[in-house]
Amino acid sequence: MDIHFREVDPFNCWLWLRFLSSPQGGERAYVNGVLDSWFVLGKLGGFNAGNQQVQEVADSLSWMAYNHDQADQALPALMHSMSEPEYRGEWMRVWVDFGTSDAVALDVLINALRQLDADVVQLQTLLVGGENEDWPVEEPADLTFSAGPDPDA
Repeated sequence: MDIHFREVDPFNCWLWLRFLSSPQGGERAYVNGVLDSWFVLGKLGGFNAGNQQVQEVADSLSWMAYNHDQADQALPALMHSMSEPEYRGEWMRVWVDFGTSDAVALDVLINALRQLDADVVQLQTLLVGGENEDWPVEEPADLTFSAGPDPDA
C-alpha cells in the first residue's frame, strides 16, 4: 500500500483509500471496523503523545509505577468528529476532525491499514489530506473550525 500526504488541515481532513478493485461488503466491513475502532480510541483521548509513560519505559514494564499526576497534567488530546465512510468504485473516503489528538493517531491508523492490507483486503493507496479532482468534497456539517486560510480575508 502506497501512502501519500497532501495538504493536511487537522480540523478538516479527508482520508482517501484506494482498493485494487471495487470493495464488496466483507471488505468494506473490515475497513469500516478499523475506522470505527480508531475513531473511538481518538474520541476517548487515546492518541495523546503528552502521556506516553509506558512507551517511555518500554524495555522494563514489569512493576512499572504509573504516575497519575503526570497523566493528569497532560493536556487532553481528543478527536472531535468523523463522517461515515463513503464508497465509489475503487475509492473510499472519510472526513476527520482530529481535534487536539496528536499525530500518533495517523501512525496508528497507517499501521492498522498496512496490516489489513497484508492479511485481509488488498489496498493500493492511502492519501492523507487534500481532495480528489474526480470526487469533489463538501464542507462537513461538523466542521468546528479550519486551520486553513480564511477565504474571506
